[in-house]
Amino acid sequence: MSVLSSFDLSGKTALVTGCKRGIGRAMAIALAEAGADIVGVSATLEPSGSAVEADVIALGRRFAGYACDFADRGALTAFAAAVNEEHPTVDILINNAGTIRRAPAAEHSDAIWDEVIEVNLSAQFILTREIGRGMVERGSGKIVFTASLLTFQGGITVPGYAASKGGVGQLTMAFSNEWAGRGVNVNAIAPGYIDTDNTEALRNDPVRSKAILDRIPAARWGRPEDFAGPVVFLSSAASDYVNGATLLVDGGWIGR
Repeated sequence: MSVLSSFDLSGKTALVTGCKRGIGRAMAIALAEAGADIVGVSATLEPSGSAVEADVIALGRRFAGYACDFADRGALTAFAAAVNEEHPTVDILINNAGTIRRAPAAEHSDAIWDEVIEVNLSAQFILTREIGRGMVERGSGKIVFTASLLTFQGGITVPGYAASKGGVGQLTMAFSNEWAGRGVNVNAIAPGYIDTDNTEALRNDPVRSKAILDRIPAARWGRPEDFAGPVVFLSSAASDYVNGATLLVDGGWIGR
C-alpha cells in the first residue's frame, strides 16, 4: 500500500456526531472527500436537506441524517439501535457531539453538571459501546473522540466541561486497552481555541481573546478545517499502529 492510498476511505461508512456545524461538519466533509459515506447526527439536524448533506452529496458520497438529543438517554439508545439496524457496518465512529455551559464553580448547578456530563461523557460511552461492538465482532474499525485542551487543564468557569473532557481522555485509553488487539483503533483529537459557536463568548471578550491569542504560538484562533487532515489520518489505515492517543490540534498552546 502506498502512503497516499493508506488515507483512502473509499467504501467506508463513517458515523459523525455533532455534524451540523463547526468542527463536526468539517470532519464529515473531510471524510467524504477521502471517500467515505456519512451517517450524520446532531440535536437539530434536518433528516434531509441540511447543508452538511448537500456538501457530502456534492462530493459524490451518500449521506443519511438523524436528529438526536444526546442529553436524552432514551433517545440516544433508540438512535444507536436505529443505526445498527439501518447501517449495520459502520467502519468509523467520530464522537464529536458535545456541549458547554459556563458558570462559576460555586454557581454551577446540578442541572448544568448533569447535562454536560450526560452529553459529553455518558452518551459518548454508550454510543461507542453500541456501535463499537460490531467493530470488535468484525475485527476492524476506527473510533475518534473529540477531547479538548481541558482534557489536560482545568479551565475557568467550566468545571462540568473540564470533568467531562478529562473523562473522554480516560475513556479513549480505556476502550483502546480492550480493543486495540481486536482490530479497532480508538484515539482522540483535542482541539485548542477554535473559531466556533462554543468559543463565541471568549472571542467577544476583548480581554480574554487577547490573552488567549498572546499564548498561542501559531498566533491565530483555529478553524474547523484544521481538523480535516487529523480526522482522516485517525480514520484511515495510515494510523493502524496508533492506539489510545490524544492528538492536540491547538496551534501549540499546550507546549507554551
